[in-house]
Amino acid sequence: MITINTTAGKKIYFASDQHLGAPTPEISFPREQKFVAWLNKVQKDAEAIFLLGDLFDFWFEYKTVVPKGFVRVLGKLAEISDKGIPIYFFIGNHDLWMNDYFEKELNIPVFRSPQEFCINNKKFLIGHGDGLGPGDNGYKFMKKIFTFPLFKWMFKWFHPDLGVSLGHYMSVKNKLISGDDDAKYLGDENEWLVLYCKEKLTTQHYDYFIFGHRHLPLNIDLKENSKYINLGDWIQYFTYGEFNTDFKLLEYKN
Repeated sequence: MITINTTAGKKIYFASDQHLGAPTPEISFPREQKFVAWLNKVQKDAEAIFLLGDLFDFWFEYKTVVPKGFVRVLGKLAEISDKGIPIYFFIGNHDLWMNDYFEKELNIPVFRSPQEFCINNKKFLIGHGDGLGPGDNGYKFMKKIFTFPLFKWMFKWFHPDLGVSLGHYMSVKNKLISGDDDAKYLGDENEWLVLYCKEKLTTQHYDYFIFGHRHLPLNIDLKENSKYINLGDWIQYFTYGEFNTDFKLLEYKN
Protein backbone atom coordinates (compact mmCIF):
# COMPACT_ATOMS: atom_id res chain seq x y z
CA MET A 1 0.00 0.00 0.00
CA ILE A 2 1.26 3.47 -0.92
CA THR A 3 0.80 6.14 1.74
CA ILE A 4 0.31 9.82 0.90
CA ASN A 5 -0.16 12.60 3.43
CA THR A 6 -0.92 16.06 2.13
CA THR A 7 1.01 19.04 3.40
CA ALA A 8 -0.69 22.30 4.35
CA GLY A 9 -2.72 23.75 1.50
CA LYS A 10 -2.13 20.78 -0.81
CA LYS A 11 -4.71 18.51 -2.47
CA ILE A 12 -4.91 15.22 -4.35
CA TYR A 13 -6.43 15.36 -7.83
CA PHE A 14 -8.02 12.64 -9.97
CA ALA A 15 -9.09 12.55 -13.63
CA SER A 16 -9.94 9.88 -16.18
CA ASP A 17 -11.12 9.11 -19.71
CA GLN A 18 -9.84 11.99 -21.82
CA HIS A 19 -9.76 9.78 -24.98
CA LEU A 20 -7.41 12.14 -26.77
CA GLY A 21 -7.40 11.52 -30.51
CA ALA A 22 -11.07 10.56 -30.74
CA PRO A 23 -12.95 10.71 -32.92
CA THR A 24 -10.25 12.58 -34.86
CA PRO A 25 -7.14 14.50 -33.74
CA GLU A 26 -8.67 17.73 -35.00
CA ILE A 27 -11.89 17.32 -33.05
CA SER A 28 -10.14 16.21 -29.87
CA PHE A 29 -7.56 19.02 -29.94
CA PRO A 30 -9.73 21.54 -28.00
CA ARG A 31 -10.29 18.87 -25.35
CA GLU A 32 -6.54 18.34 -25.09
CA GLN A 33 -6.07 22.08 -24.65
CA LYS A 34 -8.73 22.13 -21.94
CA PHE A 35 -7.16 19.20 -20.10
CA VAL A 36 -3.71 20.83 -20.27
CA ALA A 37 -5.25 24.01 -18.84
CA TRP A 38 -6.65 21.92 -15.97
CA LEU A 39 -3.25 20.34 -15.35
CA ASN A 40 -1.70 23.78 -15.36
CA LYS A 41 -4.21 24.92 -12.76
CA VAL A 42 -4.06 21.98 -10.35
CA GLN A 43 -0.27 21.71 -10.34
CA LYS A 44 -0.21 24.88 -8.24
CA ASP A 45 -1.52 23.07 -5.15
CA ALA A 46 -1.27 19.37 -6.07
CA GLU A 47 0.32 16.95 -3.65
CA ALA A 48 -0.22 14.23 -6.27
CA ILE A 49 -2.23 13.64 -9.43
CA PHE A 50 -3.96 10.39 -10.36
CA LEU A 51 -4.82 9.66 -14.00
CA LEU A 52 -7.13 6.67 -14.20
CA GLY A 53 -6.70 5.54 -17.79
CA ASP A 54 -7.92 6.11 -21.33
CA LEU A 55 -5.88 9.28 -21.58
CA PHE A 56 -5.54 8.31 -25.22
CA ASP A 57 -8.21 6.73 -27.37
CA PHE A 58 -5.54 4.43 -28.75
CA TRP A 59 -1.97 3.84 -27.65
CA PHE A 60 0.59 1.25 -28.68
CA GLU A 61 4.26 1.34 -27.82
CA TYR A 62 6.59 -0.15 -30.37
CA LYS A 63 10.19 -0.70 -29.28
CA THR A 64 11.30 2.71 -30.55
CA VAL A 65 8.04 4.38 -31.63
CA VAL A 66 4.97 5.81 -29.90
CA PRO A 67 1.87 7.28 -31.60
CA LYS A 68 2.22 10.71 -33.15
CA GLY A 69 0.64 13.69 -31.41
CA PHE A 70 -0.32 14.66 -27.84
CA VAL A 71 2.79 16.83 -27.50
CA ARG A 72 1.08 19.38 -25.28
CA VAL A 73 -0.31 16.96 -22.73
CA LEU A 74 2.89 14.89 -22.63
CA GLY A 75 4.96 18.04 -22.22
CA LYS A 76 2.76 19.26 -19.37
CA LEU A 77 2.97 15.88 -17.61
CA ALA A 78 6.76 15.97 -17.98
CA GLU A 79 6.84 19.49 -16.53
CA ILE A 80 4.73 18.52 -13.53
CA SER A 81 6.74 15.36 -12.90
CA ASP A 82 10.02 17.29 -13.18
CA LYS A 83 8.76 19.64 -10.45
CA GLY A 84 8.57 16.65 -8.11
CA ILE A 85 4.78 16.31 -8.07
CA PRO A 86 3.96 12.59 -8.20
CA ILE A 87 1.69 11.42 -11.01
CA TYR A 88 0.16 7.95 -10.86
CA PHE A 89 -1.13 6.48 -14.10
CA PHE A 90 -3.52 3.52 -14.43
CA ILE A 91 -3.89 1.98 -17.86
CA GLY A 92 -7.38 1.83 -19.30
CA ASN A 93 -8.93 -0.38 -21.94
CA HIS A 94 -7.88 2.05 -24.70
CA ASP A 95 -4.25 2.47 -23.63
CA LEU A 96 -3.66 -1.05 -22.28
CA TRP A 97 -0.71 -1.53 -24.66
CA MET A 98 1.40 0.84 -22.61
CA ASN A 99 4.84 -0.43 -21.66
CA ASP A 100 7.57 1.72 -20.09
CA TYR A 101 7.45 4.98 -22.05
CA PHE A 102 5.77 6.92 -19.24
CA GLU A 103 8.12 5.46 -16.66
CA LYS A 104 11.33 6.15 -18.59
CA GLU A 105 10.47 9.45 -20.29
CA LEU A 106 8.16 11.07 -17.73
CA ASN A 107 9.07 9.32 -14.46
CA ILE A 108 5.41 8.37 -14.05
CA PRO A 109 4.66 4.92 -12.57
CA VAL A 110 2.12 2.86 -14.50
CA PHE A 111 -0.33 0.49 -12.80
CA ARG A 112 -2.16 -2.30 -14.60
CA SER A 113 -4.65 -3.26 -11.89
CA PRO A 114 -6.42 -1.55 -8.97
CA GLN A 115 -4.09 -0.47 -6.20
CA GLU A 116 -4.55 0.38 -2.54
CA PHE A 117 -3.53 3.80 -1.25
CA CYS A 118 -3.72 5.35 2.19
CA ILE A 119 -4.32 9.08 1.73
CA ASN A 120 -4.61 11.24 4.84
CA ASN A 121 -5.50 8.12 6.84
CA LYS A 122 -8.29 7.16 4.45
CA LYS A 123 -8.12 3.87 2.57
CA PHE A 124 -8.59 4.06 -1.20
CA LEU A 125 -8.90 1.42 -3.89
CA ILE A 126 -8.07 3.07 -7.19
CA GLY A 127 -8.15 1.77 -10.78
CA HIS A 128 -9.55 2.31 -14.25
CA GLY A 129 -12.49 -0.03 -13.62
CA ASP A 130 -12.71 -2.11 -16.80
CA GLY A 131 -13.42 -5.80 -16.46
CA LEU A 132 -14.25 -5.66 -12.75
CA GLY A 133 -17.29 -7.23 -11.15
CA PRO A 134 -19.72 -9.73 -12.64
CA GLY A 135 -20.84 -9.72 -16.27
CA ASP A 136 -19.19 -7.97 -19.22
CA ASN A 137 -17.88 -11.36 -20.28
CA GLY A 138 -17.45 -10.36 -23.90
CA TYR A 139 -15.07 -7.56 -22.98
CA LYS A 140 -13.19 -9.74 -20.48
CA PHE A 141 -12.61 -12.33 -23.22
CA MET A 142 -11.39 -9.69 -25.68
CA LYS A 143 -9.08 -8.19 -23.06
CA LYS A 144 -7.41 -11.56 -22.56
CA ILE A 145 -6.79 -11.73 -26.30
CA PHE A 146 -5.46 -8.16 -26.56
CA THR A 147 -3.11 -8.62 -23.61
CA PHE A 148 -1.90 -12.07 -24.67
CA PRO A 149 1.87 -11.75 -25.35
CA LEU A 150 1.68 -13.54 -28.71
CA PHE A 151 -1.03 -11.17 -29.98
CA LYS A 152 0.99 -8.12 -28.91
CA TRP A 153 4.10 -9.57 -30.55
CA MET A 154 2.22 -10.13 -33.80
CA PHE A 155 0.68 -6.64 -33.77
CA LYS A 156 4.01 -4.90 -33.33
CA TRP A 157 5.14 -6.21 -36.71
CA PHE A 158 2.59 -3.99 -38.42
CA HIS A 159 4.24 -0.82 -39.68
CA PRO A 160 3.23 1.97 -37.27
CA ASP A 161 1.39 3.82 -40.05
CA LEU A 162 -0.81 0.75 -40.47
CA GLY A 163 -0.91 -0.46 -36.88
CA VAL A 164 -1.83 2.87 -35.28
CA SER A 165 -4.40 3.65 -37.99
CA LEU A 166 -5.97 0.21 -37.59
CA GLY A 167 -5.98 0.44 -33.81
CA HIS A 168 -7.53 3.91 -33.85
CA TYR A 169 -10.20 2.82 -36.32
CA MET A 170 -11.12 -0.22 -34.21
CA SER A 171 -11.17 1.86 -31.03
CA VAL A 172 -13.61 4.42 -32.40
CA LYS A 173 -15.82 1.85 -34.12
CA ASN A 174 -16.01 -0.27 -30.99
CA LYS A 175 -18.18 2.35 -29.23
CA LEU A 176 -15.80 2.59 -26.32
CA ILE A 177 -15.78 6.39 -26.21
CA SER A 178 -19.35 6.74 -24.99
CA GLY A 179 -22.77 5.36 -25.68
CA ASP A 180 -26.29 4.85 -24.44
CA ASP A 181 -25.10 2.63 -21.59
CA ASP A 182 -23.16 5.59 -20.16
CA ALA A 183 -26.04 8.03 -20.34
CA LYS A 184 -27.74 7.08 -17.09
CA TYR A 185 -27.25 5.24 -13.84
CA LEU A 186 -28.45 1.66 -14.27
CA GLY A 187 -29.25 0.94 -10.60
CA ASP A 188 -27.21 -0.83 -7.96
CA GLU A 189 -28.12 -4.29 -9.22
CA ASN A 190 -26.95 -3.53 -12.79
CA GLU A 191 -23.84 -1.47 -12.15
CA TRP A 192 -20.92 -3.89 -12.29
CA LEU A 193 -18.57 -1.59 -10.42
CA VAL A 194 -21.07 -1.07 -7.61
CA LEU A 195 -21.37 -4.84 -7.27
CA TYR A 196 -17.59 -5.16 -7.34
CA CYS A 197 -17.17 -2.56 -4.59
CA LYS A 198 -19.82 -4.19 -2.40
CA GLU A 199 -18.13 -7.56 -2.79
CA LYS A 200 -14.77 -6.06 -1.76
CA LEU A 201 -16.40 -4.56 1.33
CA THR A 202 -17.35 -8.02 2.56
CA THR A 203 -13.68 -8.76 3.23
CA GLN A 204 -12.18 -5.37 4.14
CA HIS A 205 -13.09 -1.74 4.51
CA TYR A 206 -12.32 1.01 2.01
CA ASP A 207 -13.31 4.59 2.54
CA TYR A 208 -13.26 5.33 -1.18
CA PHE A 209 -13.37 3.34 -4.40
CA ILE A 210 -12.21 5.60 -7.23
CA PHE A 211 -12.70 4.45 -10.83
CA GLY A 212 -13.08 5.75 -14.36
CA HIS A 213 -14.20 3.78 -17.43
CA ARG A 214 -17.90 4.34 -16.81
CA HIS A 215 -17.81 7.91 -18.22
CA LEU A 216 -20.72 8.93 -16.00
CA PRO A 217 -19.89 11.05 -12.92
CA LEU A 218 -21.12 9.12 -9.89
CA ASN A 219 -20.83 9.60 -6.14
CA ILE A 220 -22.57 6.70 -4.42
CA ASP A 221 -22.82 5.76 -0.76
CA LEU A 222 -22.15 2.03 -0.47
CA LYS A 223 -22.43 1.82 3.29
CA GLU A 224 -21.56 4.02 6.22
CA ASN A 225 -18.19 5.71 5.60
CA SER A 226 -17.66 4.05 2.22
CA LYS A 227 -18.22 5.62 -1.21
CA TYR A 228 -17.87 4.63 -4.84
CA ILE A 229 -16.76 7.52 -7.06
CA ASN A 230 -16.73 7.41 -10.83
CA LEU A 231 -14.80 10.33 -12.26
CA GLY A 232 -16.83 10.82 -15.45
CA ASP A 233 -14.95 11.88 -18.59
CA TRP A 234 -13.39 14.71 -20.57
CA ILE A 235 -15.63 14.22 -23.58
CA GLN A 236 -18.97 15.40 -22.22
CA TYR A 237 -18.66 16.13 -18.50
CA PHE A 238 -15.11 17.46 -17.90
CA THR A 239 -15.26 16.26 -14.30
CA TYR A 240 -12.47 15.50 -11.87
CA GLY A 241 -11.92 14.54 -8.27
CA GLU A 242 -10.35 16.59 -5.49
CA PHE A 243 -9.41 15.26 -2.06
CA ASN A 244 -7.98 16.67 1.13
CA THR A 245 -10.19 15.82 4.07
CA ASP A 246 -13.16 14.72 1.98
CA PHE A 247 -13.73 13.86 -1.68
CA LYS A 248 -15.32 16.32 -4.09
CA LEU A 249 -16.45 15.55 -7.63
CA LEU A 250 -16.18 18.78 -9.59
CA GLU A 251 -16.63 20.11 -13.13
CA TYR A 252 -13.80 22.02 -14.77
CA LYS A 253 -14.87 25.18 -16.53
CA ASN A 254 -12.47 27.54 -18.29
